[in-house]
Amino acid sequence: MKRFTSLKNNYEFRRLYYKGKSAAGSRLVLYVRPNKLERNRLGITVGTKIGKAVVRNRVRRRIREIFRLNEDKLACGRDLVVVARSRSIISEYRELENEFLRLADKLGLLVCTE
Repeated sequence: MKRFTSLKNNYEFRRLYYKGKSAAGSRLVLYVRPNKLERNRLGITVGTKIGKAVVRNRVRRRIREIFRLNEDKLACGRDLVVVARSRSIISEYRELENEFLRLADKLGLLVCTE
C-alpha cells in the first residue's frame, strides 16, 4: 500500500496555482504539476466559506479517502491540490469520487490499468 505525502507549505500551494494545470467542476477544482519525486503529494484546500470546522474536516476526510483509494489509478510523480467548492458539502461521497476521477482524466492523470 502506497502512502502519499501531504503538501503543507504555502509556497508549494502557490506554485501549483500559478504554474500548474487546472480543471474545474461544480464540486471540486484540481490543480496538477509534475514533481521530481517518485510519489504523489496531495494538498487540500477547504475555505471558511464552506462551513464551520466540522463540515470542512468532513470534506477533507472524504477527499483524502478518495485519493487514497484511487492513487493506484493515477500517474506517479505529481503534486495535486484539490480545492473544495461549496457544493461539495451537500454532495454524496460517490459524486465527489466521480468528479475527482473525471477531473483527473481531463488532466491526463489516469493511467490505463487493464
